[in-house]
Amino acid sequence: MELLVKVLRNTGLYHLTWQNGVMIAVGGLFIWLAIRKKMEPYELLPIGIGIILGNLPLARLMNPPGDIQQSGILGVIFHYTLYYHNLLPPLIFLCLGAMTDFGPLIANPKTLLLGAAAQMGIYAAFWGAILLGFDIREAASIGIIGGADGPTTIYTSAQLAPHILGITAVCAYTYMALVPFIQPPIMRALTTLKERQIVMRQLRPVSKTERIVFPVFAAIVIILLVPLSAPLIGMFMVGNLLRESGVVPRLADVAQNALMNAVTIFLMLAIGAWMSAENVFHIRTLKIMGLGFAAFAVGTAGGILFAKFLNLFLKEKINPLIGSAGVSAVPMAARISQHLGQQANPKNFLLMHAMGPNVAGVIGSAVAAGIFLSILR
Repeated sequence: MELLVKVLRNTGLYHLTWQNGVMIAVGGLFIWLAIRKKMEPYELLPIGIGIILGNLPLARLMNPPGDIQQSGILGVIFHYTLYYHNLLPPLIFLCLGAMTDFGPLIANPKTLLLGAAAQMGIYAAFWGAILLGFDIREAASIGIIGGADGPTTIYTSAQLAPHILGITAVCAYTYMALVPFIQPPIMRALTTLKERQIVMRQLRPVSKTERIVFPVFAAIVIILLVPLSAPLIGMFMVGNLLRESGVVPRLADVAQNALMNAVTIFLMLAIGAWMSAENVFHIRTLKIMGLGFAAFAVGTAGGILFAKFLNLFLKEKINPLIGSAGVSAVPMAARISQHLGQQANPKNFLLMHAMGPNVAGVIGSAVAAGIFLSILR
């Protein structure tokens, strides 16, 4: 009997708590959303699996490197690529750059302002977190959720507040997946039918020279102004130059496919596994989730309202719907602008126009992260 009890105590079932059960159910929900609803499957599926693995007692998958009992494979990935060296987010930006078309932004530079305006959510969440009792470094990490940019959120949290890295990252990716549910009510509430019906003129063609010069010029200017944005902005522009140069198709292909897929697997699994019950079941977790949602809503509203403000002075009007794409959920937010625009006017084609502020939002959130790091690190 004593031997039987000893064997039982060495099983995960003996140590499984109701909190672990809840988190395992959350992981299952993420997997269901990814497979059944096709909601950001490349992110939510591995995050969901990671959450389940991270909540299986005695599995030790998240044990840090050098642990006296056993180093866990996900713990090694988490600590060496995020906690200590913050390697994976810049690699994601390299891959994103190789997948990004700056053409709409170059053709209509005004959309850069819409992307900047949509970053209001970052600063609103930052001050909200301060008011709710978070320290300034935690507040900066929470605020970045408002950019709806998962890699930037991870990069900032890993350096300023690694103890909340998992929850801020999961919030960012979850709200990105929920863009089709969060944004449309805000977009309809802040625009009239007449505004949603505005048809924008087709964008001018962008030359190859412009496409090559832009990432180089943007990298120089942004990094000179905000040096600590260099790991993200630098890799983003390097990836884009691989794409636009046309002379290194194999490198561009690796960045767009093989590297992106490999980095996504490791990053999402490690983030999900961090979401163990002991890390999540705190009042502060609910506060972070609420602030993240508010930040996303404010960012969406900020882009729309700034577009309406610009229309007071512009002869050729902007459809305010594209302002909501200023959050960095690429390309989902741009698709939502297109969808609502066509609902109001079947002749409306806003996708390429919305990609301008969408891409600008990626740059804006990386710059905001660089500013926070410059002040607080």
